[in-house]
Amino acid sequence: MPGSVALVYGDELMKHHLSDQHPLQPIRVKLAVDLIRSTGLIEYCHLLPPRRATIKELELVHSRRYIELVRELSDPTRRDRASPDEIDAAGFASADNPISDELHEGAALVAGATLVAAQAIESGAAVHAFSPSGGLHHAHRARASGFCTYDDPAIACKWLKDQGHRVAYVDVDVHHGDGVEDIFQSDPDVLTISLHESGRYLFPGTGFPEDCGVGAGRGSAANLPFLPYTWDEPWLEGFEKVVPALLRRFKPTVLVTQDGCDTHYLDPLAHLAATTRIWPRVGQVFHELAHELCGGRWLALGGGGYAVYEVVPRAWTLLFAEMVEHPELAAEVNDPSEVAPSIEVQERVWGALRKDLAHLGEVHGMDFG
Repeated sequence: MPGSVALVYGDELMKHHLSDQHPLQPIRVKLAVDLIRSTGLIEYCHLLPPRRATIKELELVHSRRYIELVRELSDPTRRDRASPDEIDAAGFASADNPISDELHEGAALVAGATLVAAQAIESGAAVHAFSPSGGLHHAHRARASGFCTYDDPAIACKWLKDQGHRVAYVDVDVHHGDGVEDIFQSDPDVLTISLHESGRYLFPGTGFPEDCGVGAGRGSAANLPFLPYTWDEPWLEGFEKVVPALLRRFKPTVLVTQDGCDTHYLDPLAHLAATTRIWPRVGQVFHELAHELCGGRWLALGGGGYAVYEVVPRAWTLLFAEMVEHPELAAEVNDPSEVAPSIEVQERVWGALRKDLAHLGEVHGMDFG
């Protein structure tokens, strides 16, 4: 279906289950797809089944030993081969990244789903593609972190780069997209932009305006942190001042977005105060920029979101409605209004945003005022 929109989903993605008590629950993906169905948006896309990423595909960004370790830890008969020090160094000694029998299988399915979406765009089978199970942006080359075992956004970006693309990656999750940035920090052909709650207050504690890449990649990373209690208006102000300008200067041929919806005021793991009302505008901007700069090529991923029932399905349905150009079908699932904090907090948020926009502009030689 040339020019159409693809949605990558299958119930086997429920295997990406870290534990019954873990904040990252795969049911959030199923609930989002169910809402996309019930609103009628499903009629404007075609479903593609996920598949498991191959070892070679995982090695696009991860070390061979790290992948072998994940596979060993996923097998109860081989689990004791790894030393405690190696397990700790690889990030599996904390409750954030627990060891389970389906660790490799589940994470490889997520990475494979994102690659299915990327390949649909590259082949021309879809102009936009959404992989809601994806967006696991904290994993590093040889270390799990922040609920993320394999870094599917980075794998997709590297795969797309290897097809000859100039890749722009925009991450609007409430947590800094540190894994993707770290993997590409010295690569001038992959631009990473992250808008997130300031690392002074939230995991992973990184992502400040001065962090802009290294070596040949200096200038190919951009970070805009927000103060706690930032609500819709200043968040969108920062987004609209920074993202279009940086993308137009970089001139990508494909756009990859990580669309974590844990910016919401109901999310239990962060402190921003946005609502679902940001999502139609975010989707509209991404849609327009993809067509303006990338021939329409837009790969959208899920990401964080821990108000599993209250927020995630609605936010991703609103985003998807913009992808298929039928926002009217999702309008009723939006929050009725934004939620602004006290005047005193508003002044602090606006003051910090202006300061960080100026700092970011100095770092990148641009005017974000």
